Amino acid sequence: MPPKFKRHLNDDDVTGSVKSERRNLLEDDSDEEEDFFLRGPSGPRFGPRNDKIKHVQNQVDEVIDVMQENITKVIERGERLDELQDKSESLSDNATAFSNRSKQLRRQMWWRGCKIKAIMALVAVILLLVIIILIVVKYHT
Repeated sequence: MPPKFKRHLNDDDVTGSVKSERRNLLEDDSDEEEDFFLRGPSGPRFGPRNDKIKHVQNQVDEVIDVMQENITKVIERGERLDELQDKSESLSDNATAFSNRSKQLRRQMWWRGCKIKAIMALVAVILLLVIIILIVVKYHT
C-alpha cells in the first residue's frame, strides 16, 4: 500500500524540512565550491588570495565609476544635441522668414521705384505741356 501524504503542510513542517536539507548539504563530504556558495567565503581574512580579490574588486569599482561617468556624459551630450537641434530648427525657421520678408521688401521697393519713375515722367510731361502751351499762347498773341 502506498504511503499517505499530507495534503496541507504547516509552517513548522516546511521550516523543519528546510533546516534538515541545509544540514544535509553542509555535511563533510561537500567540496570547497559548495561550501563557498552555501556558507560564504571562509579562511583567513588577510591573505594573498584575499588581496587579489580586493585588487580585482577595486578594478571593478573603478570601471563602474568610469562607466557611470561615461553614461552621465552621454546623457549630457544627448541633452546638448537636443538643444542644438532646437536651435538649428529655430534658425532655419528664421532664415525662411527672412527670405520671404526680403522678397516681399524687394517687390515693394521695385513698385515704389516704378511709382517714382512714373511720377517723374508725369511731372516732366506736365512741364513740357506747360512750356509748350506758354510758347503757343505767346506766339498767337
